[in-house]
Parts: sequence; structure tokens; C-alpha cells
Amino acid sequence: MSTYAQKKGFGATLWEYLTTVDHKKIAILYLIAGGLFFVLGGLEAMFIRIQLAVPNNDFVSAGLYNEILTMHGTTMIFLAAMPLLFAFMNAIMPLQIGARDVAFPFVNALGFWLFFFGGIFLNLSWFLGGAPDAGWTSYASLSMASEGHGIDFYALGLQISGAGTLMGGINFLVTIINMRAPGMTYMRMPLFTWSTFVASALILFAFPPLTVGLFLLIFDRMFGSNFFDVANGGNTVIWEHLFWIFGHPEVYILVLPAFGIFSEIFATFSRKRLFGYSSMVFATVLIGFLGFMVWAHHMFTTGLGPIANAIFAVATMAIAVPTGIKIFNWLFTMWGGSIKFTTPMLYAVAFIPSFVGGGVTGVMLASAAADYQYHDSYFVVAHFHYVIVGGVVFGLLAATHFYWPKMFGTMLNEALGKITFWLFLIGFHLTFFIQHFLGLMGMPRRIFTFLPNQGLDAGNLISTIGAFFMAIATLILLINIVITSVKNEKVGNDPWEDGRTLEWAIPSPPPFYNFKQLPLVRGLDPLWIEKMEGKKGMTPAEPLGDIHMPNNSFTPFMISLGLFVAAFGALYREDYNWGVLVLIAGMGITLLSMFVRSVKDDHGFHIHKEDLLNDDDKGGKA
Repeated sequence: MSTYAQKKGFGATLWEYLTTVDHKKIAILYLIAGGLFFVLGGLEAMFIRIQLAVPNNDFVSAGLYNEILTMHGTTMIFLAAMPLLFAFMNAIMPLQIGARDVAFPFVNALGFWLFFFGGIFLNLSWFLGGAPDAGWTSYASLSMASEGHGIDFYALGLQISGAGTLMGGINFLVTIINMRAPGMTYMRMPLFTWSTFVASALILFAFPPLTVGLFLLIFDRMFGSNFFDVANGGNTVIWEHLFWIFGHPEVYILVLPAFGIFSEIFATFSRKRLFGYSSMVFATVLIGFLGFMVWAHHMFTTGLGPIANAIFAVATMAIAVPTGIKIFNWLFTMWGGSIKFTTPMLYAVAFIPSFVGGGVTGVMLASAAADYQYHDSYFVVAHFHYVIVGGVVFGLLAATHFYWPKMFGTMLNEALGKITFWLFLIGFHLTFFIQHFLGLMGMPRRIFTFLPNQGLDAGNLISTIGAFFMAIATLILLINIVITSVKNEKVGNDPWEDGRTLEWAIPSPPPFYNFKQLPLVRGLDPLWIEKMEGKKGMTPAEPLGDIHMPNNSFTPFMISLGLFVAAFGALYREDYNWGVLVLIAGMGITLLSMFVRSVKDDHGFHIHKEDLLNDDDKGGKA
């Protein structure tokens, strides 16, 4: 194993990534795939804004607009925000708890490839007769009436992708429960690890209702059942319940890891312990718990009745309390701190007012009586973009700058980072702030054009200009990444110089075994404790010994590929004679791959103590 540091050619590198079970490489795969889908979703957003820039525009047709709108929402939530967060969870969380990998490296790889193939399958709908067109929520009354295969692509693609996400969530839960370093008690875990833990628990309970809903939709559309067909005794509101029992916790699955990222950034760049650590932990858990009690606030206008509406309104307002606790703790962390305004810190500071804006409009929407006015207007569009962009996307951009040196060993350019930040911040508020007022003036969601002289012209034009600002900011970030990668100037263990947690104690990028010796955790912010005592790096909790590692495997790729092929067979089984054969072939590939995995005795390999010592001699410091 002493040759593991050698340079590899393109083919060997590609094979390495296709077969890897290393959480850090899987993180890079999530980052690349999520980044590509983010750009795709962004292009769809630009088409929406260009179409709405002026009244009576005919940039795209009404039908194509519905497809673009549906794919924008679906792509951004399922294929961009989730995997980008999974990238940072994979890259950082095992390092923060002092683990050598996640609990199930094979399942980790399988989760990624399922997500990836599900996303590719969904996006191939553009080239195969039209994308889904019933909105990202795909309400049953619309999706049952949708002609063509667009909705089938939606149901099958999300089913495959969702299975991958569910596996990831289970894996993170087991990793955090079982693989913490000696001394790493629950109440010493960094906030990002805590938020990963709670978000993973939410995934465990929120994704099954979506899975059930998608299965019912597939049965209705492809096998002639009547779950949602009102004429035959079905009920379309059942879809709304199943979707939102998943859909509202999904918002917290996205935003809690972003909260965790910001908690790390505030503590690092204020050079202070996070204020009110234990209250932050309890607030995180409480948000996760309450997140399951508010789903019907999306359905105030469906006629659930005053008692149900009142209960869900109160629960929705209650969830603002733990969020408020977090906001004040972040402010108090900065209070009296020695603040450094790096690019990640700028995003963190800008996040607070932006997210509070989204939270306040959320409390407005939680009032059932007022919601009858706001419902299905651009006010709602503005609200959830303030939450998702102002919370999650700011968190992802902050994490990209903050954790890039740890993941790749190079530092993104700070000047370009700050240009990206200001352009994105200004563009974001230009785009979405005005939409609150467009909504209050009566502009409905999901319309593809509007008439002149209704008072909507100026607001829509401003909104579109803001979207171009965000697009330029994203472009500058990509240029920054390319320049940084080409220069390839290496940085040390702790490039920000104020790292407080375990991930900053090891080289950047980390060796594939993470820790030569598991670290001894002696309190919250364990690296900071060692720094205060004048030590370099962590005190080891064990003597140097052989390290057991898992072998790479091509099987996760093959299992996912089989389901990808089978989905095409299921889709076209009535249109073409070969459909059923493709379905059987795809399932055959998957089942055969699973069988091979079951019977193959794979014991992994050991890195010997001598190789670790040689690594030290070459200058790899732990």
C-alpha cells in the first residue's frame, strides 16, 4: 500500500471514482453532480424570469413554461440542494467525530449512484417526449391529467433518487451513533454533526411517505388503479397529505445542515465558542420534531375545517421559537468576538436578515385566515425562496468557500469570493423582495405571462434583472474554482488558522484513512483546547497500529444502472414490444449485482504500521 500516493492517469482516476467507497471521494462526486444540476436548475430559473420580464412575452410557449417551472423546482430541491448538502455531510461529518469512514462505505456509494441515475433519468425526459409539467409538487389532479410520459419520468426518477437519499440518511445516523472518537460524547459533537444527525433522522421518517405517494401515482398512471381518480372513488387530497408529510420536513432536512454550517462559521471567525451550545442542540432537535407537525399549513384552502386549520397554524407559529433561539445565539456568538470578515463569514452574516425575512413571511402565511389571500400568489414564491435561497443556498455557498481547502487542499480566491457574494446577495434581494408585493397585488403563481397595465410590469422586470445578477455571481464562482484548481497552491491543516474542531487537525485534503491514530476528545471544540495548551494537533487516543479499510467496488454503480434501465422498460412497456424485456433485463442486472455482493467474501485490506510511518517520513503530518 506504500504506492497509494502515486499520480494516476485519467482512465485510472475515472475508474477510482466509479468504484470508490471513500466518503471523501463520494463527497466530491456529490459536489460535482449536485453542482451540475444546480447550474441546470439555474438555467431553468433564467428561462422563467426571461419569460416574465415583460408583459405578453412569447419567449417560451405555455406548455414548455409549465415543464421548465416543474423541472426548476424539482431539480433545485431534489437534485441540487440535497446532494450538495450530502457532499459536505460526507466530507466533513466523519472527520468532525474522529471516524475513519462512514459506517457503511458500500451503502454510501450505492446511495450516490442511485441519486445520480435517478436525476439523469428525470432529466432525459426533456429529450424523450417532454418533461413533467404538473408543478414540482405534482398534485394528483394535474398529474393524472398530464399527457405523455413526463409525470412517469418524475415518479420513477424521484423513486430511484429518493432511495439513494434514504440510504444516505440511515448511513449518517449509524455513523454518528456508533463511530465517534473516544471522548466524543453527544454534547461535545460540533453543531454541523448535530444538524446532520437530526436531518438524517428526518430523512428516515419523511422519505417513506413520498415513496408511498410516488408508488400510488405510478400504479394510477401505469397500471390503471384509482387511488387519486375521484370519478372512481379515489381522493386527490390524499396525494397532498402524502407529499407534504414529506415536503415540509424536507425544508428542514435542507435548512438544518445549513444552520450547522453557519454555526461552525460564526464560531470560527468570531474566535469564540458558539454561544448557548446546549440550547442550540435542543433547538435543532425541537425543529426536527415540530417539522412533522405542520404539513397541512400547505393545505389551508383545501377545506380541512377550522379545527385542523387552527392546530396546524399554532404548530407552525411554534416552530418559529427554536429558530429564534438559534438566531439570537448566532448574534451573541459574534457579540464581543474578534470577527474576521472572510467570504464564508459574509455569507453567514447576510444569512441572518435574509432568513429572518423568510421566517416572518412564514408566520404570516401560518395564519389560516390570511392564508386564503396569500395562497397560490407570488407572495408564497417570495417566502420560500427567502427560506431556501436565503438559508440553504447561502449555506452551500458559505460551505463551498469554508470547506474547499479541507476537501481539495487549495484555497478559493477571497477577492473573487467577495465579488460573488455581493453580486449574489444584491441579485437575490432584487429578485425576490419585490415578489412579495407582486403577490399582494394579485399576481398568481405559475402563470406564464401577464397583461400590461396591471401594475405588475416594473416588479417583474426588476425581478428578472436580479436573476441575472445571481447568474453572473454563479459564473464568477465557477471561474474562481477553475483558477484555484489550475494554480493548485497547497494549504496546511488549518488554512483559516482559527479551526476549532477535529477536521482542521489533519492534512488538507485528508489521507484516505483520515486519522493515523484516533484522537482523544477532551471537550467541546477539541482542537481549540489543544491549541490553547500550545500543542500541535490532537492527543492520540490509541497507539499507532494497522488500519483496516474497505475495498473499492463497482457493484453500487451496477445496481443503480440496473434500476435506471428497468425504469425505461417500465415506462415504455405498453408503447413498445421491447419494453417488458428492458424492464426484466434492468431488474436482472440489479438483482445479479446484489447476488454477487452477497456471495463475495470481501474482507477489505490493511494499511500497515510501517506504511503509516513511511508516510510520516515523506512529510505527511497527522
